[in-house]
Amino acid sequence: MDASLPSIPFDNSYARLPDAFFVRTEPTPVAAPELLALNDALAVELGLDPAALRTPGGVAVLAGNAMPAGAEPLAMAYAGHQFGQWVPQLGDGRAILLGEVIDTHGTRRDIQLKGAGRTPFSRGGDGRAWIGPVLREYLVSEAMAALGVPTTRALAAVTSGENVYRETALPGAVLTRVARSHVRVGTFQYFIARGDIEAVRALVEHVAGRHYPETLGAANPALALLEAVIAAQAALVAHWQALGFVHGVMNTDNTSISGDTIDYGPCAFLDAYDPATVFSSIDRGGRYAYARQPSLAQWNLANFAQCLLPLIDDDGERAIGLAQAAVDGFADRFEKEWATRFAAKLGLADQRDGDAALARDLLSVMAAGEADFTLAFRRLGGDPASVRMLFTEPAGFDAWHARWLARVADDRRTPTEREAAMKRANPAIIPRNHQVERMIRSAVEERDLTPLETLSTALAEPFAESAEFSPLAAPPAPDERVTATFCGT
Repeated sequence: MDASLPSIPFDNSYARLPDAFFVRTEPTPVAAPELLALNDALAVELGLDPAALRTPGGVAVLAGNAMPAGAEPLAMAYAGHQFGQWVPQLGDGRAILLGEVIDTHGTRRDIQLKGAGRTPFSRGGDGRAWIGPVLREYLVSEAMAALGVPTTRALAAVTSGENVYRETALPGAVLTRVARSHVRVGTFQYFIARGDIEAVRALVEHVAGRHYPETLGAANPALALLEAVIAAQAALVAHWQALGFVHGVMNTDNTSISGDTIDYGPCAFLDAYDPATVFSSIDRGGRYAYARQPSLAQWNLANFAQCLLPLIDDDGERAIGLAQAAVDGFADRFEKEWATRFAAKLGLADQRDGDAALARDLLSVMAAGEADFTLAFRRLGGDPASVRMLFTEPAGFDAWHARWLARVADDRRTPTEREAAMKRANPAIIPRNHQVERMIRSAVEERDLTPLETLSTALAEPFAESAEFSPLAAPPAPDERVTATFCGT
């Protein structure tokens, strides 16, 4: 054991699955790793010593240049539908799972290096990442965690001391990602496409034991797992919608079985509300637009259900019927989650018939008036004049606001209680796209990490009012708007 390396108490359950699930692969060392950012609080939560991770030995581990005792590096196999097109083999082409730890809450967590070099699944890619997407994922995934959204986390980002080549030469970087697991819908698809039912069975047992232990004792464990994953995805996507978050690449290989947000590529948050908003530069058909995220989540879940059919029932027709009923139930689950989220955003203590329509009518008025999504909801509980000024056509808001006042007048909360509740449901600050892009430019062009540090501090408390960080809450000027984002591969 190398005493210069940090101690990581690995307990690697995925590495104990059959060899077909992964390929054991060492990261490719980088030339000159330097620490960009370290998430001290997350390190402590994982039972790691932040000081040890900051040492040369710690940075070497975070870059993939050294392996601590107990690590079992591997690239996971999976398949997937990418923009609706079936790809029978994808897998970790630039990510390597080092192993798993049990955190201080008793939760099993993966530790993975993203941008760690080529693997057998790289399909001609270089296996690397450049600093822009690494810092975007570091910042946005941690912001999502602070917003209460189930998500992968970011432990560290390091530069590689090497360039990667996309449209031009760009500085390389490696992200250390933490997740409750990296199993995806595409992981199941990989094995069902090969007719390997026993591998699907092993994966069901692994996932159920790790994330949904209550399903193990069900009369039909595979069906119970399907229903649990459907419920988790319904809650997750409703949470996205309530924050104006656009994932950007909701392929089946980017759909986590644990119900966490995973794979922050061309993700972004809405500024002015437009349900047809698409940010991904390659989503030319609008497949993953903001408003289409719920239906695409259901489509992904239908593909997951198809993988489980042989385990749901030996009778194929009966299996299809049971699985179809579960997938059809997504709509009601999502609607309930959505209604609860938006009732909270409107400050309503008790949900009633008509509340969901009231929320949707506000969204329609916001779309017509080009109102900022985050600011409109945040300001609604306070001064109505400050909300009205967000609309290019305020008459529509005036009419809606009268209806909202009548509704809240019949609610059990006092105005003070309602305003406080709305501030707990509606963030004051989100990772504004133009601010994220400015942060990346600063890091790349000026080697200045101050914007990253400032944004990280501000986004750690997204529901707090702060005069210091109020400029970061402002929407972009017309010449600052970001309309296209990129995944970085």
